[in-house]
Amino acid sequence: ETTSKMETLHDTPIRCQDIFKPLPGQDTHIRVVVTQGVAGIGKTFSVQKFTLDWAEGLENQHVSLVVLLSFRELNLIKDERYSLLQLLRVFHPTLQTVTAEKLAVCEVVFIFDGLDESRFLLDFQNNEVVSDVTQTSSVDVLLTNLIKGNLLPSALLWITSRPAAANQIPPTCVDRVTEVRGFTDLQKEEYFRRRSSDEELCSRIISHIKASRSLHIMCHIPVFCWITATVLEHMLATDQRGELPKSLTDMYSHFLHDRSQQELMETDREVLLKLGRLAFEHLEKGNLMFYQEDLEECGLDVTEASVYSGVCTEIFKTECVLFQRKVYCFVHLSIQEFLAAVYIFHCYTNGDMETLETFLGKDDNGQSLDAFLKRVMSKSLKSNNGHLDLFVRFLHGLSLESNQRLLGGLLVQTESRAEDIQRAIKNLKEINPDQFSPFSVSPDRSINIFHCLMEMNDLSVHQDIQEFLKDYVSRLAWERLGVPPEELAEVSGEREVWVSLLRLLPPNMIYSFSRMSRCWFSLSSCVSLASALKSNPHLTELDLSENKLQDSGVKLLSAGLESPNCRLKTLRSDLGGGFMATTKNVLLFSNMISSFFRLRFCRLSESSCASLAWALKSNPHLTELDLSHNNLQDSGVKLLSAGLESLNCRLETLRLTECQVTDEGCASLASALKSNPHLTELDLSENKLQDPGVKLLSDLVESPNCRLKTLSFIGWSQVVAVLE
Repeated sequence: ETTSKMETLHDTPIRCQDIFKPLPGQDTHIRVVVTQGVAGIGKTFSVQKFTLDWAEGLENQHVSLVVLLSFRELNLIKDERYSLLQLLRVFHPTLQTVTAEKLAVCEVVFIFDGLDESRFLLDFQNNEVVSDVTQTSSVDVLLTNLIKGNLLPSALLWITSRPAAANQIPPTCVDRVTEVRGFTDLQKEEYFRRRSSDEELCSRIISHIKASRSLHIMCHIPVFCWITATVLEHMLATDQRGELPKSLTDMYSHFLHDRSQQELMETDREVLLKLGRLAFEHLEKGNLMFYQEDLEECGLDVTEASVYSGVCTEIFKTECVLFQRKVYCFVHLSIQEFLAAVYIFHCYTNGDMETLETFLGKDDNGQSLDAFLKRVMSKSLKSNNGHLDLFVRFLHGLSLESNQRLLGGLLVQTESRAEDIQRAIKNLKEINPDQFSPFSVSPDRSINIFHCLMEMNDLSVHQDIQEFLKDYVSRLAWERLGVPPEELAEVSGEREVWVSLLRLLPPNMIYSFSRMSRCWFSLSSCVSLASALKSNPHLTELDLSENKLQDSGVKLLSAGLESPNCRLKTLRSDLGGGFMATTKNVLLFSNMISSFFRLRFCRLSESSCASLAWALKSNPHLTELDLSHNNLQDSGVKLLSAGLESLNCRLETLRLTECQVTDEGCASLASALKSNPHLTELDLSENKLQDPGVKLLSDLVESPNCRLKTLSFIGWSQVVAVLE
């Protein structure tokens, strides 16, 4: 949803050729870059552009060697053992003469494309350490050691992934995160106008897309623009009667119908349903790439699939990779999700109880259409990463007879009674997402309920959303949200609705400050808050007091802080008292000059420090950090110290009162502060310090690069040490 706000964001754009170069004003070595983006957005194209420009002598000529390794090919040797040197020679035979000595001294860029397609378990905690390029190990061990810098530490690494899979890599191993966002609104129009010289046709297509919010949002993905253009051009050019598709299900039903035509659907119905089974079973597993054994498990022999993909190359395609082995995939994840929905709906209409019970579990309440859809929605709401969101939207859309008619060769029409559809709509409107999980359901899952209603052509959904917003936002003085950015919204006691609002409000409804105290935020709430921090450059202060964020929540929030879009200067989360307890409906906030991050009494441990260290390395706006009264211990302080050593860190005040720090933690801090010219105040009160640790820090006054002025040790011999 955030893509509709692209033009309001104050991002720092970066060319793919400059992926390893520091931004202006930065002096940080960038070794590992992770580039995220949804399926089909252009990640692989960016990688290819980087490689081509290097090979043609146009860019990055200081690089001696670029090694491109796709996970779809690495999967083929998942169970084999190689040294790094052997691995390079297997994938790139022209490197047979490269020796370990040459590899150690030349500038090498490794590009690992498609982490989301990986079938490796990357265990960064327990994998053995490998530091020799001639040492043999499993491929996953080589990968983790390359990423951690144990193996060939001078090499640069670029990893691409869909967002759902990017968290396999610990934040402490990553120096830069970028995002490919696809087409802007202007680029969408440019795409359609370049496809055809018929100006009138282009204008009609663009007008239709703008009239449908769902279609307009999806068109930031280049592949979806192609699907949309293919369908609309065909319909408009052939003067087909009836309305143009407005929903996603309608669009994809037309696309599949136009690619295959009715006659082909009848003759090759069996093959299409096998492809649907393949799509469904691997959607459940999170797989986008398929191998020969995957096809055979679904009853597709390789010859049959190859012949069929030759007929419908716009739906299913074959690629030759390592050792001339073939891999298969749908041209886009959304097509896999659509065919998966078609397959499951086919199973429902044909009474395939075995498949349905495997997917949904046994149920004795009957199999009416509305009950079936309700059970699938229940399952989708339990998903942590939303892998069933689009699938369940398509499934609700397929319940309409109009879409079933388009797919007549694949689906038995259910003759859905109006009362069945109305019951399904009623079920969607009555869903309480929290009943499906012991934890709060992500707002994205809740928002998907509205999308499902729109797929069912429920015309009341827009009015319901307006009433929903009006009911809740009246507490925010709704009429004042459109006035200058200094207006503040204060909320307390509501949970997911406020997280959703932060992400969905249009640019003219800008928050400078949002209070979300006592909202019992969960892990899923932090996912959405992090997304809001990445996409809303106007939010500068956020109060999360009295919320049990814990380590996992802080890790997610740190990812939001790392975003160049984030302009948050003050974040409060204090379980230790009544900080900012006064309640007002609307507050005015101006002249904010602090850059303050308070996470006191938040049940944090050392694992939070890894994420916070990453934020320190990448967020130059943060100047004050208060982590008092958390069980960080020496190991956590050591991780924080790594963030303090970053040239990008501008922290001036660090408070670590009662964090279980000993002399070992003091040693880590002392080492970091010798080269930190910004930190002026350090509070280590109520910790387990002895004379050696205190002396290490006190002696920092002699270091020429240290600017420490105030050093507090209350609780250590009951004194405060002040360095002037």
